[in-house]
Amino acid sequence: MCGIAGMIGTEPGYSAEAADVHQMCQTIVHRGPDDEGIYVHGRLGLGMRRLSIIDLSTGHQPIHNEEENLWVVFNGEIYNFPELRPELEARGHRFYTNSDTEVIVHLYEEYGAECVKHLRGMFALALWDQRKEKLLLARDRFGKKPLYYAMDGRRLLFGSEIKAILAIAPGLAEIAPQGLLSFFHFGYIPDPDTSFKRIKKLPPGHYLEFSNGQIQIRKYWDLPAYGTYDPESEEQCLEELEHRMAEAVRIRLISDVPLGALLSGGVDSSIVVAMMARFSSRPVKTFSIGFPHADFNESDHARAVAREFGTDHHELYVEPDIEETVHLLTSSLEEPFGDASIVPTYHVCRLARQHVTVALAGDGGDELFAGYERYGSYLDRRGIRLFPFGMGQWYRKRVHPLIPPNWRGRRFVYNLSLPPRERYLDGISLLPTGDREKNIFSKDFLVWADKQPSPYDSFMQFLEDGPASDPLSEVQYLDAKTYLPGDILTKVDRMSMANSLEVRAPFLDHSLAEWAAMLSPRWKSRFGELKYVLKKLAERLNIPKKVLYRPKQGFAMPLLHWFRDNPAPALLDILLEQRTMWRGYFDESGVRQLLNEHRKRIRDRSWELWHLLIFELWHRNFVEKRTTIQSTTPSVRGLSLCGATLGKSTAEFANI
Repeated sequence: MCGIAGMIGTEPGYSAEAADVHQMCQTIVHRGPDDEGIYVHGRLGLGMRRLSIIDLSTGHQPIHNEEENLWVVFNGEIYNFPELRPELEARGHRFYTNSDTEVIVHLYEEYGAECVKHLRGMFALALWDQRKEKLLLARDRFGKKPLYYAMDGRRLLFGSEIKAILAIAPGLAEIAPQGLLSFFHFGYIPDPDTSFKRIKKLPPGHYLEFSNGQIQIRKYWDLPAYGTYDPESEEQCLEELEHRMAEAVRIRLISDVPLGALLSGGVDSSIVVAMMARFSSRPVKTFSIGFPHADFNESDHARAVAREFGTDHHELYVEPDIEETVHLLTSSLEEPFGDASIVPTYHVCRLARQHVTVALAGDGGDELFAGYERYGSYLDRRGIRLFPFGMGQWYRKRVHPLIPPNWRGRRFVYNLSLPPRERYLDGISLLPTGDREKNIFSKDFLVWADKQPSPYDSFMQFLEDGPASDPLSEVQYLDAKTYLPGDILTKVDRMSMANSLEVRAPFLDHSLAEWAAMLSPRWKSRFGELKYVLKKLAERLNIPKKVLYRPKQGFAMPLLHWFRDNPAPALLDILLEQRTMWRGYFDESGVRQLLNEHRKRIRDRSWELWHLLIFELWHRNFVEKRTTIQSTTPSVRGLSLCGATLGKSTAEFANI
């Protein structure tokens, strides 16, 4: 596990500097505290920071081929390298390390850029082909490992984190308004966009080739057609699932350093622990986080699983200083990120890192086997026809704005006024700038936002054009392409790497995922029971039923309590400060109403307030610390960031 960074000049006369590559690598030391490697040749510079997992003695990167005209830096793990290596040796390739990284250069010699199709694992890589003067950047199928890139004058820059790029190109820190618009809708910024105009994410399952000053991006993998396979019996389905799950876990136990599991107490992580116990000769080390508030605490369920499988269980009850925590996280996150479970994820990774270097987790089970409660709600709501044809739009435009924001059922009725697919998009949106939440945003920002492409457009394209033909599979595919890489995997990567911990996700083994996608939806949702076949497998593995058949909690944290009962309410006053309002995004009366509803216990507004708070603190703790703040007159109500003023004028929003 590593962090990578580098550059290539767009013209032959450009000369890369080792000092620049080193500067980029210094920003991602947390991703790889054990080693640094740099290779500079002409206009190319490759760099990496290494967290040693496999081949501790000879796995130093960059890695090259026999002729030293192919060089690679790599972040991730290739689980099928023990099978790939003898195949490549039989073809005449000679290896000088025992690392998984070296198979990449020899696969490239055989297959070119298509070599990524042969890799089973998680990865972000950069490979330089000196013979063809071509750079290859590639990202794994689900986007478990991040990879950013940007053009900066005479060079292409890339890195595992945006910070690496900004380290030598601070001029790229120009805020992208479309990215921020997506954040308000979804709580994260979906690929390929970022929070900065000229910096992009390479989408999962894609590779980028750069030669002759040109960028070409190609998709090399996608999930297969959903719902095309229906086992003859439940026993057959369970046997196939158990076999594939066991293999996915087994190959992820390869490690030359201590290994454990993050155990949340849910179905997915419990299955992973059960499978690990099957293959381990020693008690599996498991790690869980608990909260004092019973409605958010899953530690009892995690403890029950740990007892059942005799694990070496470690547990930490968390009552963090929420103010200190959010300032810490927003100073390290390069983009506003609204998933509050970053806090428990950070703490459980920190706990695990005290004992192990690698941990397995249950991420991906909800997307593949339909575990989110919103899937059930969506299917139920599709059958409700509250408004006659054409009346839904009339309601949203004419009636909805007149209903007080604090009225219960206001959002539910709005949702039912939408066409079926749009109901799901509305259901996963927290602060859309459309009709539903207009009162929170300033009039000028709304005027600007109304003229922009809708953040829903790309999501709707996944629903309409994806390889799914039934309503459940459609939204599963959408989440696998958006929410999973943009939120879940981003959260796990950032919080684990902040603690120099590698996290592996067996559910996202692409062979298992392809099988799960093809599985008929009747095995995923039956008689209102979500994740049906996965829970049956859990029963078969002797996971306690009280863990399986209970309301889903997710890996949440008690925002409701922290924002009402602890010192944290003072933190929320930031939202009404003049400094916040001068940015021009929000309407002061709308934000004040939101705060009053929450503080007076009229409605739980903790999630909306959390997103607004994270957004403002990201501005203060990440953006402003990396840019020069230029003063403006109070009459403009603007704060100049990255050379762009945010203020009242609608025209100014085009240059945010």
